[in-house]
Amino acid sequence: MERTLVILKPAALQRELVGEILSRFERKGLYFVGMKMMQLNDALLNEHYGHLKEKSFFGDVKAAMSASPVIVLCLEGVEAVRVVRAMAGVTNGRNAEPGTIRGDYSMSVEQNVIHASDSIETAEVEIKRFFKEEELFDSKRVGGSFYYAKYE
Repeated sequence: MERTLVILKPAALQRELVGEILSRFERKGLYFVGMKMMQLNDALLNEHYGHLKEKSFFGDVKAAMSASPVIVLCLEGVEAVRVVRAMAGVTNGRNAEPGTIRGDYSMSVEQNVIHASDSIETAEVEIKRFFKEEELFDSKRVGGSFYYAKYE
C-alpha cells in the first residue's frame, strides 16, 4: 500500500468543505492513517513551498496557507498518490474537470482548496514533514477485502 499527503487548505475550512472532501476520499476506499488540524508557521511554509521561493507569488502562497488552520491528512491505498492527484484535479480550479475536488469547489490557482503530493518520493518527504511516526496509524479494516482484490 502507498501513502500520500493531503492538505485541506484554509479555503476548504473557511468555505466549510471539509466534510464533503473527506467523504470523497472515504467513499473512494482510501484509508485515513493520519489526520490533524494545525496552523502552518513561516518555517514550515518556507520548507514546504521552498521550490517556489524565487516565484513572484511566493509571499501570496504563504499568506493564503497561513490565513487560517489547515487539516493535514495521510491517506493510504493502492496507487494512493496517483488516485488522490486524479481526484484533486489540475492546480488551476478554472481548468479542473467537473467531478474533481478542484473542478467542483475552486475557481482559483491559489485558493484551490487542496494540496496533494505529486509523487511517491514527494509524499514520503511531505508525510515526514507533517507527521511524527506515532501520529500515523494502521489502516487495517474489517471491510478491507471489499475494497481490493486479493492480488492488489
